[in-house]
Amino acid sequence: MKVHAIQTGQVRIKTAQVEGRGHGLSRRLAIFTDAIWTDWLPTYAWAIETVEGVVVVDTGQGAHLLESGKSLHPYVRWEVAFRIEPEQEIGPQLRALGIGARDVKRVVLTHLHMDHDGGLAHFQNSEILVAPGELRLASGTLGRIRGYLPQRWPSWFDPAPLHLAAEPFGPFASSRRLTESGDVIAVATPGHTADHISVVVQDGDISLLLAGDTSYNEALMLAGKLDGVSEDEGVSGATLDAIRRFAASGPVVYLPTHDPQAADRLAARRPVAA
Repeated sequence: MKVHAIQTGQVRIKTAQVEGRGHGLSRRLAIFTDAIWTDWLPTYAWAIETVEGVVVVDTGQGAHLLESGKSLHPYVRWEVAFRIEPEQEIGPQLRALGIGARDVKRVVLTHLHMDHDGGLAHFQNSEILVAPGELRLASGTLGRIRGYLPQRWPSWFDPAPLHLAAEPFGPFASSRRLTESGDVIAVATPGHTADHISVVVQDGDISLLLAGDTSYNEALMLAGKLDGVSEDEGVSGATLDAIRRFAASGPVVYLPTHDPQAADRLAARRPVAA
């Protein structure tokens, strides 16, 4: 199966967001007192070519995010920076791969943070799937207060609810198969947001875990180190533990959105070290 890593620009955040400091509210507020920025990190979206059509996981950044400094939200204004050119958006990059807009059967969003849904405008003709709890958190005025940018969604945005069944997939408590053949599966990975999901692609004897923001890189996942924005430390820790158990059960390539090594791991099909 062909899976493409599509880098949609770069992002910088505070180091206290990548690896949380302390516990509880102080861990989440540390982002605002941290003076140290990360290097520029990639923002990946993913395109899975299946016999049933192309499935896109996350849509990456959009050039409109360069205007985020005008936002009144303190996080959006001061704690994140974007770098992207229009030709780096997911739509033009898919076309360069020979994938047209109507070839994309589905778009699955791991969550609705702005660097994951920033390319929605390119998928008006696709079915878009979002966890219903995630959509509730992101919508309206309360969504803006929480740091989402629902006002930037396309006017036609009306996603279908991605309901996960109480059917475990490996160590993941709930799941939903996204293809008739069952080789692309959404799994529950709550933590970074309460209804965050990831997508497993089963390609022969290897599994590719398109992991969204479950962690910012593989080393943090292996060490069980939480990020600085997850609300419930117990839930986040349990998700990282489930990912490690999944990787121990067979070859798994771990592909979080902002890991600088993710595209190389995908190209080499390099699994998490046992």
